[in-house]
Amino acid sequence: MSTPAVGRERVSIEVGGDAIELGYRVAGAGPPLVCVHGIGLDAARVGWRDAPAALADQHTVYTLDLPNHGESDDTRAVRTTADYVDAFSSFLAALDLEGAALAGLSMGGAVVLGHALNGGDPDQLVLVDSYGLGADAPWRSAAGMAVRLPFAGGFLANSLSSRAGVRSAISPLVGNGVPEQLITDVLQSVDSNAIRAMRRWQRHEFRHDGLRTDFSSELADLSVPTLLIHGEEDPLLPLSWSIDASDSLPAGDLLRLPGVGHWPPREDSTAVFDAIGAFLSEG
Repeated sequence: MSTPAVGRERVSIEVGGDAIELGYRVAGAGPPLVCVHGIGLDAARVGWRDAPAALADQHTVYTLDLPNHGESDDTRAVRTTADYVDAFSSFLAALDLEGAALAGLSMGGAVVLGHALNGGDPDQLVLVDSYGLGADAPWRSAAGMAVRLPFAGGFLANSLSSRAGVRSAISPLVGNGVPEQLITDVLQSVDSNAIRAMRRWQRHEFRHDGLRTDFSSELADLSVPTLLIHGEEDPLLPLSWSIDASDSLPAGDLLRLPGVGHWPPREDSTAVFDAIGAFLSEG
């Protein structure tokens, strides 16, 4: 992949009564594509690091840092999935990108999907190992208890100060070993603010009877052409979620990636971006 010129920009928005600045990167020319990362151990230059090189020859690629992540401001006003959706919708409005194609990874998938279901009008959607497609997961009960332990967040944040700590934190999430560049990118992009934000979000999201955000019952009403991509070895979000979603969506297609875990754009970037490029060209 070639290396396009990538601009680093900031934009001011208001969310939850707070005025904050969001950092984002932009590269390329052509129809816009806005990429949204997951929560916590992620940022624009982590989950979507390779998107500009792969797609900027045909698209203007925006990779956004959500509030509390990467180069964006930290704010306690953004705590829930709905808050992140509001912040994202404000970002799109600020840059006049409401009709852009949208791609979301993990919790970022729930963000772009929530935007679309709230009246947004994206041209196309790409959901990669997306959150928000199921009512519960096998780990939810244990995770709900762990996130309320007072010292767990500090322990995780401290572990991210070394390559060994990062490797230990993310190795359970990937399918075939941790790419060394992924370790470097997490070290450079993820800090204690992101971990605190993740824990705030988790405490709201993980209920005693299931997961708070579940858009699966609304998918049949979403006519936007949607590509779902899912790693078959994802230990967090079940493959069955994307299978069921592709069946429910009027214009949904699914790409399953054998041997891939929760970070498909970093574990099998060629397959992911080839699929996204082909899908976008159909729009």
